[in-house]
Amino acid sequence: MNRRKLLSLLGMSPAILAGARLEAQTSKKPGAKAPAAVGSAGKIEALNPRGMPPPITLVPMAPRLPSLDGKTIYLVSDGFPGADAFLNQIKIWFSKNMPSVTTEYRLKAGGFADDDPKLFAEIKAKGNAMIMAIGH
Repeated sequence: MNRRKLLSLLGMSPAILAGARLEAQTSKKPGAKAPAAVGSAGKIEALNPRGMPPPITLVPMAPRLPSLDGKTIYLVSDGFPGADAFLNQIKIWFSKNMPSVTTEYRLKAGGFADDDPKLFAEIKAKGNAMIMAIGH
């Protein structure tokens, strides 16, 4: 097995070999000074290849409704396959268990991350809450 493979198996950098070769070459020359020990010659500065992530901005949760009785809940789908069937089951549950709650199904324009100002304005004006089915 060569030294490079052995060092990589041990988790060491093959650059150590380059330092060993340099030391061997300089020690053969008469009157040559031995190189300084690793780390004593100075500080090595490296940059993080991942960069600096932006700071996290915390967003508080929306205020909770004290009760759903007599409220309107919008069931919003982003168009992901199966989301409409899931929201339909929620609509059935509300009709059986909380008949005083009104549910409105809407299909949002665009993907889950896209804004739909017309729909969101309608929900703010007429609705009390929203359940959004987001696909994976």
